[in-house]
Amino acid sequence: MAAKTADQFSELKLNGLSDSKKASSAASKQNGTTADASDQDSDDNDEDAPAANGAENVAIAGDKKKKKKKKSKKKKTGTAGAKVQSDPPRVPVSQLFSNNTYPAGQEVEYVGDQQYRTTNEEKRHLDRMRNDFLTEYRQGAEIHRQTRAWAQKNIKPGMDLHEIAQGIEDCTRALTGHQGLEEGDGLIAGVGFPTGLSINHCAAHYTPNSTSKKWVLGQQDVLKVDFGVHINQRIVDSAFTMTWDPKYDNLLAAVKDATNTGVREAGIDVRVGEIGAAIQEAMESYEVEIDAIRNLNGHDIVQGSIHGGKSVPIVKSNDMTKMEEGEIFAIETFGSTGRGYVQDDMEVSHYALRPDAPNVPLRVSSARSLLNVIKKNFGTLPWCRRYLDRLGQEKYLLGLNNLVSSGIVQDYPPLVDQKGCYTAQFEHTILLRPTVKEVVSRGDDY
Repeated sequence: MAAKTADQFSELKLNGLSDSKKASSAASKQNGTTADASDQDSDDNDEDAPAANGAENVAIAGDKKKKKKKKSKKKKTGTAGAKVQSDPPRVPVSQLFSNNTYPAGQEVEYVGDQQYRTTNEEKRHLDRMRNDFLTEYRQGAEIHRQTRAWAQKNIKPGMDLHEIAQGIEDCTRALTGHQGLEEGDGLIAGVGFPTGLSINHCAAHYTPNSTSKKWVLGQQDVLKVDFGVHINQRIVDSAFTMTWDPKYDNLLAAVKDATNTGVREAGIDVRVGEIGAAIQEAMESYEVEIDAIRNLNGHDIVQGSIHGGKSVPIVKSNDMTKMEEGEIFAIETFGSTGRGYVQDDMEVSHYALRPDAPNVPLRVSSARSLLNVIKKNFGTLPWCRRYLDRLGQEKYLLGLNNLVSSGIVQDYPPLVDQKGCYTAQFEHTILLRPTVKEVVSRGDDY
């Protein structure tokens, strides 16, 4: 939402010989050849001097037995193969990393009056107490890096958005080891939220429904790819923008710099309004007519919910809310060549069960049964209509609309700026650990 290429992040469990073992093996091989030659000489002389050579034959026989043992040992040592990621990625990352030890993200020491945290023993103890939390986030981040490496290599103009979304989600589910088809399985690990594939003036929250018309990616399109991975409902939220024409380079550079500025400025006790001012200044410093989309924000993430109660503006603001120790934030910025303001439009695909859903009577029977499916398969994690189709749900639109109108389920329509403009997005997930700030989703790509 670590500073190695995603393709390189798959840890190789190599079983080989050490230099000393290799030397020993080579020596054994050479001795074995000598022994074989001696054997042949002994056989030639057997008829002439059987009694005289008896002791030597015993010694050679014993020597041959020793050589067999060494050869057997060498063969056994070389049998184990290296585990590597497949293409497309289908090997769960838990099988690629021993002892659940995953790469750390980019760790940044706090500065100013928070600098003491790096060496403070109490803070270090608090950090160690959250080892499971870190492991889950780092596993999710590694899955995100490997999945997006595949996406960046394979997404091309001419592809249909259905195909792209399916490819990303298939990777995510395979690498987590949870397909989400059995009741409750998707709550253990898997897709953190629907794959956002928003094009051009559409800035966010678009993913194709099963019934959507075919939408083919064009050579001149600007594609935002926003997807999440969760382990134990701890969501890694990260996004990037893809283009195939260099005329968009400045747009992407400005937004990427703005996101990195927000990441740099974020920290414990920092006011979110100040972060927004720094983001806006960075974005507008580029020689391109671009505005930060002022009504889109970054946000905190809590377990089981992609949006917590805090927002991180991307323009100057008087918001005095402070970031606090232990919080997780998605620092995301959006730039636009249009008005810099988005509104709801197009067909809705994203939904989520509201954590504060009211307990109201549901008179539509399909709404009651659908609510049960949502609770058991998604909890309060976001989902889309394609996921209901995947679970075998049919004729659910009436019930779904009833859940939305009752305030039980929140819908998230696509967000668009004016037609004809272009929007870009970059996003990272940061952990405000007691000792350091960890940009857990960082990779060599962005």
